[in-house]
Amino acid sequence: MLATRQESGIGAALARIATMPAFVQSALRAAPVRSLAARGDGEMFALVEQACHLRDVDRDGYLVRVRRILAEDEPTLAPFFGDVVARERAYLAQDAHAAARDFAAARAELVALLAGVAPAGLERTAMFGGGRITLRGLVGMIEEHDRGHREEIERLRSTVAR
Repeated sequence: MLATRQESGIGAALARIATMPAFVQSALRAAPVRSLAARGDGEMFALVEQACHLRDVDRDGYLVRVRRILAEDEPTLAPFFGDVVARERAYLAQDAHAAARDFAAARAELVALLAGVAPAGLERTAMFGGGRITLRGLVGMIEEHDRGHREEIERLRSTVAR
């Protein structure tokens, strides 16, 4: 019974994280082109930067971490410094819609990879951020990261994307 609840919990988490690309694409479609590079009051990223960041954190962060957790015994996972990457890759100069499409592809790959993990594999561990994390915990981290970006995008939509 417990295993079934845990499996349904991960299934629900994967279903939630699978919706993020459509949310981003919808926000971009609704925003006037001139607002894609505009930052709201106190916002770290503009809409174009949001799309680029989500693409890159999935490709260069989460996918790498999941693969390493599955392939290695307790690997040490590198952090992803989103603000540094944003500057180095000049997010403001990128195509927001292309970034959103690439994010959707990376997220689909991530969800498919995670969906194929056996329940015991979700308990594999890695060292991350000064502590130990399970693959299940990493999925929770992805959900929390998405939640934060959804909130930021909603604030942007209400302040600059008019």
